Amino acid sequence: MSILVTGAAGFIGCNNVLALNERGVTDVIAVDNLEKGEKFLNLAKCRIIDYFDKRDFIARVRAGTAPKPEAIFHQGACSDTMEHNGVYMMENNYRYTLDLFRWAQELRIPFIYASSAATYGAHTEFVEDLRYEGPLNVYGYSKYLFDQVLRREMPHLTAPVIGLRYFNVYGPHEQHKGRMASVAFHQYFQYRRDGKVKLFEGCLGYANGAQMRDFVYVGDVCRVLMHFLDHPVSGVYNCGTGRAQPFNDVALSVVNACRAHEGKDRLKIDEAVASGEIEYIPFPEALKGRYQAYTQANLEKLRASGCDIQFRTVEEGTTEYVEALYQAYPTVE
Repeated sequence: MSILVTGAAGFIGCNNVLALNERGVTDVIAVDNLEKGEKFLNLAKCRIIDYFDKRDFIARVRAGTAPKPEAIFHQGACSDTMEHNGVYMMENNYRYTLDLFRWAQELRIPFIYASSAATYGAHTEFVEDLRYEGPLNVYGYSKYLFDQVLRREMPHLTAPVIGLRYFNVYGPHEQHKGRMASVAFHQYFQYRRDGKVKLFEGCLGYANGAQMRDFVYVGDVCRVLMHFLDHPVSGVYNCGTGRAQPFNDVALSVVNACRAHEGKDRLKIDEAVASGEIEYIPFPEALKGRYQAYTQANLEKLRASGCDIQFRTVEEGTTEYVEALYQAYPTVE
């Protein structure tokens, strides 16, 4: 079974390919941008049959010369919420997705693509409905706009199309993302270097470290992806745990997982703050007015589609992730 994965050298894309490999699927066409050459390390963990630069591949699609897969996972995108270049963002995220979608419809093959919880903006209800959507940045808008294309085209689809609105995804193979890597990733290295982790002070009515997000482990995201490959039901779906947990939970889970490696006892949040192992830093001016202080995926539509994947808690996922980071980075300078 030939499957195309865009963003294959990226975080979710790499895990997507590995999930296919675990099923015995190695006939994978990988598409990405390796201008940051270190991303090859993710691809090197995967079994694929071919690789294309993202610009070369979309040119082939538009010219009718691209190799034809049996399904497409479109994970490639610029996910930087601080990117201000709307021309680039709309071409790279929206137009690219639109052209792949049309191609998949012509081929009559499933198209599973990455949307984002950024489509909800400042709303506090996260239901896949226009009433609750309003992106705060051009990244969110690029995802929001294509979701509207799918909604408009739903009555006329020739093959399944599934959009997954990822919430705060974390887990292995995100090392190349720099400042856009997850909180857990950065805090692992902070703790190993400095013996403490850092969190933002309170904002928007939340106490220190009490801003809440729906943190979803990438392994669970891949289980959702594989579910929709097997049981495609067209639509836009939230892909989160359905639980909002504070950043304090992430920090404490990282601290305690690292302490366990050092043979130390677990701490409670007040003990970790008192010992200086959790430190609060000023909230960045650049994020004010553009920051989601609370997210929690409504899973009613996902469950109604037949997807009954059970998601790890922050404590479960972060502990597993820290174990993987210790294996990948046993020493930290």
